[in-house]
Amino acid sequence: MNAFLTVTYGAATYVFFLATFLYAIAFVGNVAVPKTIDSGAAVPLAEALIVNLLLLGLFAVQHSVMARPVFKRWWTRIVPEPIERSTFVLAATAALALLLWQWRPIADPVIWTVENPGGILALNAVFWLGWAVLLTSTFMINHFELFGLRQVFARMLGRILPPAEFRRRYRQMPRRDSGGWCGESFWPAVKLGPPCAGPRRRWKPT
Repeated sequence: MNAFLTVTYGAATYVFFLATFLYAIAFVGNVAVPKTIDSGAAVPLAEALIVNLLLLGLFAVQHSVMARPVFKRWWTRIVPEPIERSTFVLAATAALALLLWQWRPIADPVIWTVENPGGILALNAVFWLGWAVLLTSTFMINHFELFGLRQVFARMLGRILPPAEFRRRYRQMPRRDSGGWCGESFWPAVKLGPPCAGPRRRWKPT
């Protein structure tokens, strides 16, 4: 793949990720998009749990398998190294997009609900803070390297990338990243759903 196609591929993948990420925020928050976590035809609880767990499992397995050094060594024999990260991002985003598209709403049972205005305000704050933590945590390393842009532009410019530089201790990253996912998930009128992956809710964030 020549340099121009490499950059085009990486940039298009990043735009796809960014659009899907923004849609995921609205999806979880039940705001401004046609398909949300609570919308769609009602289905039996067992069907919803099975389908949703399979979708979450696919997303998790893709992340786990493609991030393994053994897989990367095999994968870069097929995919050129400059677009390896972009291809990972493309696969992860496709898995997330599939989850958002095929998610089955769970109407009942309601586990807990918050009706107090102060409580709703606090949970709204946690919701938006969680997404902010999730996004800003990517800048604790190199955001553009994490999503493959740095690699494809280095290929175009003929540069060799130095080893990744961490702006904070790497061991803090999983906690902060996971904290962001959990923070955006816990929010008013939560119903039965996978923890830290979009529980069910009736209220919209403000």
